[in-house]
Amino acid sequence: MPAYRALPRLVRNTHQSLVDIANSSGGDVVRLGLGVSSAYLVTNPAHVQQVLQERADNYPRGDDTALWRSVRRLVGDGILAEGETWAASRRTLGPLFRPTRISTLVDTMADAIATSIDGLEAVAASATPIDVGAELSRIVSSAIMRVFFADRVDIDTALRIMAAQEVIVTSMAPRLLAPFVPWWIRMPGDRRFHAAVQTIDDILLPVLREALDQPGDGDDVLSTLARARTPDGSRLSEKQMRDDLVSMVAVTTETSYVVLTWLWPVLANHPEVATRLYDELDHVVGAGPVRAEHLQDLTYTRMVLDELLRLYPAGWILPRRAVAADVLGGVRIEKGASIILSPYATHRMSALWGETAEIFDPERFTPGRDPERHRYAYFPFGGGKHRCLGEHLFNLEAVLIVATFLSRFRFRLSDPAIPDTRVAASLRPARPVEMVLTRVARTAAR
Repeated sequence: MPAYRALPRLVRNTHQSLVDIANSSGGDVVRLGLGVSSAYLVTNPAHVQQVLQERADNYPRGDDTALWRSVRRLVGDGILAEGETWAASRRTLGPLFRPTRISTLVDTMADAIATSIDGLEAVAASATPIDVGAELSRIVSSAIMRVFFADRVDIDTALRIMAAQEVIVTSMAPRLLAPFVPWWIRMPGDRRFHAAVQTIDDILLPVLREALDQPGDGDDVLSTLARARTPDGSRLSEKQMRDDLVSMVAVTTETSYVVLTWLWPVLANHPEVATRLYDELDHVVGAGPVRAEHLQDLTYTRMVLDELLRLYPAGWILPRRAVAADVLGGVRIEKGASIILSPYATHRMSALWGETAEIFDPERFTPGRDPERHRYAYFPFGGGKHRCLGEHLFNLEAVLIVATFLSRFRFRLSDPAIPDTRVAASLRPARPVEMVLTRVARTAAR
């Protein structure tokens, strides 16, 4: 697609343009002219699998794509790097995020989430509108920060970290829209980006250094890393700990907060889904509190969240760079070419999901249903060796937040329309989502 056609469409409506191009091409690899550079949009699940899994070594994330240049300036080297640096971080962090370990923290997270949601009782009683994004930041912080830092980071400090991440993610937009501009050319948002990265370092580095001096015996991520040793018996370096902590905190908090912000407009526009969700929570959780033993019975809640991840994946774009020439779907990929993978586009392709691809339908994820979809028709957490370590953490935390929230409250949106999307490093609504809460009296679970 030549630049005179591709650029105006992508700038005007980036997300929908990717979907339209994917649908019009039938999933063929499309070369997008971007003026002084070009990129290949890869949306066919078979081709996605080749890039992320079968030929992953030929398609690293790299430092020369706009998104990863910015991300690396936040997180440095570590789990989001490549090669041995990535492998070392994966060996260290992998055991900390295994499902068996994360599952032991469910009740700890549930208690933190419940305590945080307690703060909404007063605003519900006064019918004061709340900013959903701001409240989710607070709720997510209360759970995630306890998993990572135990009591070393209080909620006010955690919210400062979240606010800095918000600046970082949104200030990347100019570079995402102009990926060919070198980093040394200053662009709008750069100053805010660097200041926010410094804010995070100013907060976390003293906490990290204190943990290295006094690791303790806690099972939080920081204490565990502070006690960890490399294969030669050395402690992890301060830089590796800093980079890995910032990476994982950013990924886990960002995904939960961003994805769940879309839930409320979706439920408001699909009352039949909301009713069935309320019925399940009333039956399983009742008056609460939500505990680990409830999760296995919250089947429809999980289906709703899976469908939410399909239509609103936080990681909407996954750029890669070809190390060597290759052929994808019959299209020659030259050495050094940019590759654009987009879960957002693949998840909305009618060839994969039918004519109702852009309609919210949790029934797509009914347990036992076998639609014979390709495994990479749905990849909200990436795939291959770089599949997100925080996937299981999100799956547990999101269910806990939704179950706890909706076992206590109903809501009414100030604007019931589903927001447009905003170009940022993660998939965000173009406007704040505001709502008024109503306290719900529930009976005990049956």
